[in-house]
Amino acid sequence: CTSRPKCGPTISPNDFSNRLIMETLTPKNLKKLNSKRGLQLFLSHDDMTVQKALKILNHETQLARLQEELIKLQQWVEGEGEKLIIIFEGRDAAGKGGAIRRMTQHLNPREFNVVALPKPTNEENSQWYFQRYVKNLPKNGQITFFDRSWYNRAVVEPVNGFCSAEEYDVFMNQVNSFEKMIIDSGIRLVKFYFSISKDEQSSRFEDIKSSPVKKWKFSAVDKTALKLWDDYTSYKSKMFDQTNTKIAPWIIIRANKKSRARVEVIEKLLEIVPYNG
Repeated sequence: CTSRPKCGPTISPNDFSNRLIMETLTPKNLKKLNSKRGLQLFLSHDDMTVQKALKILNHETQLARLQEELIKLQQWVEGEGEKLIIIFEGRDAAGKGGAIRRMTQHLNPREFNVVALPKPTNEENSQWYFQRYVKNLPKNGQITFFDRSWYNRAVVEPVNGFCSAEEYDVFMNQVNSFEKMIIDSGIRLVKFYFSISKDEQSSRFEDIKSSPVKKWKFSAVDKTALKLWDDYTSYKSKMFDQTNTKIAPWIIIRANKKSRARVEVIEKLLEIVPYNG
């Protein structure tokens, strides 16, 4: 650039970083950073930067606004006597539970249920497969969040050998009719699938295993999830092909970024349910 006088001065990485910070520090952003929450971020994280803090603060503001709308949605469900089922499916560590916690954080706990059923008992194994899920369907004015659902039999169970090929086929032949019966009876059904990459799942597993407060989440099924990745993909594709119906379509949430996924799943729900908001 020295042989060409028209070229501007070279900007060092530090100069560029300083310029970026100055452009970021608008009066509005300064107010955010000087808030109690903004100062808390810098005091509790040694590696916190201006850009990272603003990203967190903006996300929290957006999430809070959406949570306010969820309260309105719940009030509409209660006031109209509606019944709403929201299904969360996806690979292990895809962020289903975290999304449900954000969605229910400020809701009236008396008017919603989070259902995360354990493996069936011997008695339940002798019953119609859908029977234990029917017991957990919402009453008038209630919302039920299924953290995994009857779709365990579409993917998790056949991949891990927890059901026979015949049981799988029976389920796949019945599930669409079962959902039609639910919808025809006046229950709204929304189905979300949280999709993550193999590398992201591996990274989250490592985080879970290394955390003293999270490692209890790492189950025997999780231990084989990466090894059986392709099998999960195969059954997942069959599930989408056969159960992505017009009356109960699947909504795919790209969940490699947890914060974005949590916002998107709420936005999608608010678009679907005709509440007064």
